[in-house]
Amino acid sequence: MTQSTGTRYNVAILGAGVAGSTLATILARHNVDVLLIDAGLHPRFAVGESTVPYATVSMQIMAERYDVPELSALSDFRETAARVSTTCGQKQNFGFVYHEQGRPPEREKANQVVLPTWYRTEAHWFRQDIDTYVFNLAVRYGAVARLNTRITEIDVDPGSGVRLRAASGEEFDADYLVDATGFRSVLAERFGLRELPTRARTHSRSLFTHMIGVQPFDEVSYVDYGQPSRWHDGTLHHVFDGGWLWVIPFDNHDTSMNPLCSVGLTLTGQAVVNDREAPEKEFAEFLQRFPAVAEQFRTAKAVRPWVSTGRLQYSASNTVGDRFCLTAQSAGAIDALFSRGLANSFQTVNSLAWRIIDAARDGDWSTTRFVDVDAIQQRMFDMHDDLAYASYVAFRDYGMWNAMIRVWDTYSFYAAATLEHALGKFMLHRDSSVFQAHESGGSALATGIRELLASARTTCEQVERGEVEPAAATETLLGLVERGQFWPDYMPHRDSEVKFFDMDRDLGMRIGNWSRNEAPLHIRKSFS
Repeated sequence: MTQSTGTRYNVAILGAGVAGSTLATILARHNVDVLLIDAGLHPRFAVGESTVPYATVSMQIMAERYDVPELSALSDFRETAARVSTTCGQKQNFGFVYHEQGRPPEREKANQVVLPTWYRTEAHWFRQDIDTYVFNLAVRYGAVARLNTRITEIDVDPGSGVRLRAASGEEFDADYLVDATGFRSVLAERFGLRELPTRARTHSRSLFTHMIGVQPFDEVSYVDYGQPSRWHDGTLHHVFDGGWLWVIPFDNHDTSMNPLCSVGLTLTGQAVVNDREAPEKEFAEFLQRFPAVAEQFRTAKAVRPWVSTGRLQYSASNTVGDRFCLTAQSAGAIDALFSRGLANSFQTVNSLAWRIIDAARDGDWSTTRFVDVDAIQQRMFDMHDDLAYASYVAFRDYGMWNAMIRVWDTYSFYAAATLEHALGKFMLHRDSSVFQAHESGGSALATGIRELLASARTTCEQVERGEVEPAAATETLLGLVERGQFWPDYMPHRDSEVKFFDMDRDLGMRIGNWSRNEAPLHIRKSFS
């Protein structure tokens, strides 16, 4: 015998992680009746801990666009530390140290992109605190929360709405359903939305945990790399042919109250198998192969059980249907390389929220109002896949990898810079159409960036098939950035001998002026 709650909601959101709770907060703030359901409880462990400028700009946009000022505390590390939690780390750089098995590290094989902390500071989020903060915010604004509630059945009627059944027998009714749970989405299973096999070319798996006693690499490395920012002040990637190791410290500033460090090993190619060793043993064997990395972990101990995944990549044939939308980790995933997960999730939340608010106001939940969200999510998935796949192939040769860093930073810079520009225009006129124009992805610059990533992927496919040597591919990758005219002559992206990118305030002002007044037309149009 089932029993209904007797209340009908405008929207039911499955998944009370940071994406689902952010959406619930925005909707509740705008008087949308929201039910937020999760099978688990808060606080809880989660990965996706390293922010990037696109993610934090998106959070600032949502704070301003939807009048939720509390979200702005998550748009800047200093604000997060002051107003949300003292358990998060700072992120002043992306650091990449290249390793070759059986050879000592070389000073010339390291890269660092220093983030413009003079403008906005990035963070290492201790997710259990961040997710709890946003979840509590959603409840404070009026979302009805049902934790420890597992949904087992979903019935969708295109004409009337959605009915959810919990394992307890309880039923919930809503006009619209958003699934922000993850790979094991009940909605994806219910409608057969998983692409089998996934179209993703990237092929990787991970093992990860939180550790205590991880030493700053700056203090244990016998190589003086001469980088402008301490490795430990940012997200450090130990890169090698076959994968990479992330080191994300939460204790890298004076006000931190958290001694932990997030550590994760991502493996690709033939290492992506179902029959694998215990993660503790696998990690120990990895350290034996790379003694320069092992120095960082001499005193380290895991404080929670290791997690070992199968293949990370999955996708959906469609993320929008009658009365529902798959979003965040339900829609699809690549992996943690370049920390794109939060950025993609927030872009989707930002694009979905205004459509739901309008639909609730009009009482019109027709699928046509939401189809563009599917286009946005599929485009993000393919771009992230192109970037990750090409990078993993490039890991086999440092020259290729050095070139791919320039491709990645070109994409990363313009994605965030054009979004910052849209925010600036909105703050002047309070006209949200600037965001709708941006999310369409139809500008010449956005098209050029997608073509850059696709061409990089094609080049690396040729290397993987043995048709092109790494040295030739390196020149091709550098040529892609050059021919796209993405940078003026004084920027380091055009010189492969420059390994460290540090955009200080003066250089930032100079490149800003160039992009508005001197750049090729396809760039100037995006900053007009």
